[in-house]
Amino acid sequence: MCSVTIRDASERDAERMLEIYAYYVEETAISFEYEVPTLAEFKERIRDKTRRYPWLVCERDGRVLGYAYAGPFIGRAAYDWSCELTIYLDHGAVKSGLGRMLYEALEERLRKLGILNLYACIGYPETEDAYLNSNSAEFHAHLGFETVGVFHNCGYKFGRWYHMIWMEKIIGEHRQGEALARACPDR
Repeated sequence: MCSVTIRDASERDAERMLEIYAYYVEETAISFEYEVPTLAEFKERIRDKTRRYPWLVCERDGRVLGYAYAGPFIGRAAYDWSCELTIYLDHGAVKSGLGRMLYEALEERLRKLGILNLYACIGYPETEDAYLNSNSAEFHAHLGFETVGVFHNCGYKFGRWYHMIWMEKIIGEHRQGEALARACPDR
């Protein structure tokens, strides 16, 4: 029987996570990056994000099959109760339930940190093609996210223009008129 574990990522996982991410950079328009970051750059991304937010990996029988992390939304103090999420799965492990497991674990961690709003920035095709389909938007919608904005033809990759959409999910109560503990208090 296959054992699945969700745990905190570390720099030791960087090489495998970068291997997963490289596929999306080189073969798809899911990532709007043109070049795969170096291992050193990727490790710095991990260090930067994990100063304040969780970065999780999903393992099956000891092999990392995906990762998800949170980061700041915009980066101004008034947004401290919101964050942006990112998820990547080994392209052979999509539609296996691992993405849901990762996002649910990440959402629970963020809720405990006082985060109220989750955002996802997603490449979106006007017409699906070999590089980009609507699966990511459908995945997020299935988990309760709603589209809140569309940026038309803002990403250019593989000789094509792609839209970018923002999706949002509210995970906490927005109280008025009282002092709130700051989410991620070390900011």
